[in-house]
Amino acid sequence: MQAAATLALSDADLGLLRAIEQLRLAPYDDQTGQPISAWLPGATIGYGHLIGRDEWPRYAGGITPAEADALLAQDVQPSEQAVRSAIQVRLLQRQFDALVLLAFNIGAAAFAGSSVVRLINDPRAKTPYRNLQAAWSAWSRSQGRVLQGLVRRRQAEWAVYTRGVYAW
Repeated sequence: MQAAATLALSDADLGLLRAIEQLRLAPYDDQTGQPISAWLPGATIGYGHLIGRDEWPRYAGGITPAEADALLAQDVQPSEQAVRSAIQVRLLQRQFDALVLLAFNIGAAAFAGSSVVRLINDPRAKTPYRNLQAAWSAWSRSQGRVLQGLVRRRQAEWAVYTRGVYAW
């Protein structure tokens, strides 16, 4: 076990993140998965990179696999930093990896304020959830609805966290 501040995403976890996010070389709507030809909130490319309005001209025509890899390396850094900053206890590599996957999906700010973080730092913390797994699984909703894709993602993250199984 190591201090979270000293850990970095493993190659196994980066591979799992690529499998979960799935490479898309052309812009698409993150909510529907449909290709898009004009910017909209949720415009996405590569391995889950949200395209800002100001980035649209750069990505409207698509990207190469190498550009997608570079974007992913850039995009995962805030998630790694969020875990390093928020988690105050020692972690196994697999636990750090799973937390980075969660932070990447829900966002660094949501991660930092989550019951997951509170329960890892203090297993006796008061939260609306009966345990860490329930707090983790609670992040399976989007716009108030449970989405099977998010349920599956949370299960994959939990398998990494608890058993070191990096599978999608």
